Amino acid sequence: MIIRQLEEQGTTNEVVADTWRSRRLLLADDGMGFSVHDTIVRAGTSTQMWYRNHLEAVYCIEGHGHVLDLHTGDVHRIAPGTLYALDEHDKHVLHAEVDLRVVCVFNPPLLGPETHDEEGAYPLLTVDAGEAAK
Repeated sequence: MIIRQLEEQGTTNEVVADTWRSRRLLLADDGMGFSVHDTIVRAGTSTQMWYRNHLEAVYCIEGHGHVLDLHTGDVHRIAPGTLYALDEHDKHVLHAEVDLRVVCVFNPPLLGPETHDEEGAYPLLTVDAGEAAK
C-alpha cells in the first residue's frame, strides 16, 4: 500500500513551469500504471497543451477557468467538480481565471521530471531507459 500526503511531499517530485506548479504524488516507478498530480495553474495564465504521448484526465477541486478545444473551437467552463478527459490526445488551451487547482491522472505514467515541449507535450520517458523514447 502506498500512502502519501501532499504536505509531507514538500518539493519532492515538484515541477514548476511559467504557468503551473505540479506536485507529483504517484509516478511510474510506483508501478500503478498511471501517475497522479496535484497541480496549481496560476491565475490569469493560459497554457497550450497537446499530450500526443499520454492520455490525461483532469479534475478541478478549486478555482475556475475554461478549456478551449483547439480542434473544435468549443470552450468548456472549468469549476470545482468538473472533470475533462483528453481521450483523443486533444490539443487544447487551459485558462485559469483565478488560481486553478486540479488533480491530473496520466497514462502512461510520468517518471516525474517532465515539462511541456514547444508543442505543449510531455516527452514519453521510459522507466528502464530514463530517457525520451524515439
